Amino acid sequence: MLRRVGASSQFGLVVVIVLLGTVLTLFAGSHVDPRSGVEVNNFLNSYTLIQTATDASFFAIMAVGATIVIVSGGIDLSVGSVYALAGVLCAMALRNMGTSDPFLTVIVGASLAVAIGVACGFVNGLMVVGLNVHPFIITLGTMWILRGLAFVTSHAESILLPQPLTQFAKASLGLAASLYPVPMLVMIGVTVCGAVYLSRTVMGRHILAVGGNQEASRFAGLRINRIKIGVFVVSGLTAGLAAFMGASFYGSASCADATGYELYVIASAVVGGASLSGGKGSAINAMLGAVLIVLIRQSIRTLHFDQNYEWIIIGCAVIVAVVLDQASARFGAKRLAQMAGVRT
Repeated sequence: MLRRVGASSQFGLVVVIVLLGTVLTLFAGSHVDPRSGVEVNNFLNSYTLIQTATDASFFAIMAVGATIVIVSGGIDLSVGSVYALAGVLCAMALRNMGTSDPFLTVIVGASLAVAIGVACGFVNGLMVVGLNVHPFIITLGTMWILRGLAFVTSHAESILLPQPLTQFAKASLGLAASLYPVPMLVMIGVTVCGAVYLSRTVMGRHILAVGGNQEASRFAGLRINRIKIGVFVVSGLTAGLAAFMGASFYGSASCADATGYELYVIASAVVGGASLSGGKGSAINAMLGAVLIVLIRQSIRTLHFDQNYEWIIIGCAVIVAVVLDQASARFGAKRLAQMAGVRT
């Protein structure tokens, strides 16, 4: 049992997160809660933990979709721009619609944001397949195009969302009034769906096969083009959902939303063990990678380090993760070769 746990792909990430959380708990200090009069640790308390999960949730949701693209052997640099465009168009549509039914407002808002994200993902996939150009180039271009569309349509204004959406995203669900667990629960739900999709469905196995060996998958009769379009649709879907949750939580949407999120999203996937060459990745690991990156940011602030070093530390973490992944792959290949030699 312990051997299986230690060999799991999540074990190392969980250990690092626990160690970093322990360091933060020990060095964060404490304060007196004005309501209860009890001394509370500055990090290990319900508010900070849920806020950390909330901060991670918006790009962790996108990281699940981006991981599926990476597993297929592609990459999506446009997720931050899809987020901005979906949020802006959703906010503008709801403002013009002016419905008074809270339930209908939430349903329409979520449907619009997800539909816009799916449409953007479909266009990305169609261009990758139709133009036969590397996804890096296509999504680099659409990253600027979609951000520009968000800028033009919104006139660079911040657009307020209807109050029911904020009430939904900030619902306490029976917890204390200052605790908002909905984004965290959505993140967990998306992660579970992504994990099941990749590991328990036929389509997920096909994606892994295409990322592992595209030519072999083609000879096996898999519809490569359909699979490639499908992974970008999933990435767009998660970006649209993240846009709905983020805009609802903060109460507004603008063309500048999620600027730089594509870096956090890809970093979360890579730190989570997704191989940029394809064929390897996990939705659960992507979520844990996002949590780890947020904890790194949190530790810089909590321990009063210079925040200018945040990008340096995250960049080093990405490089270390890739190096360890390649070292692990080489070790695995060497071990398989040795085993094959012993058998012969």
